[in-house]
Amino acid sequence: MSVSREEAEERKRLIYDSLSVRNRRYIDRIGYEKWDPFEEPKDPIEIRRDSTKRTSQQLVREFLQSRSFEDGYSNAYGRGVLDMCIGIINDDDRYLAMLDFATWYNELLQREGKPND
Repeated sequence: MSVSREEAEERKRLIYDSLSVRNRRYIDRIGYEKWDPFEEPKDPIEIRRDSTKRTSQQLVREFLQSRSFEDGYSNAYGRGVLDMCIGIINDDDRYLAMLDFATWYNELLQREGKPND
């Protein structure tokens, strides 16, 4: 269903007129012309998915379940996994660098025949 420009402007004006004074002041500050009451909301971080279409929660759960922990794992370990997961999904250079280094170091240990505990 397509809405004409005039109808959209009329709806925008009706929404603006129905707002509280406080909310109108906010819109006036950002500029009525720039304000888009019909803008789609951004996805919250929990819904963002990686290239495998998994959420960070799914990836963390799968990773932790794939490991054998005799005595469980610490909160710090779990936080580290979650931090790395979110950092990698968000393409944060800091976490991508940590991943690159860990991968490189693991390969170095394997080449030199050292255990990688």
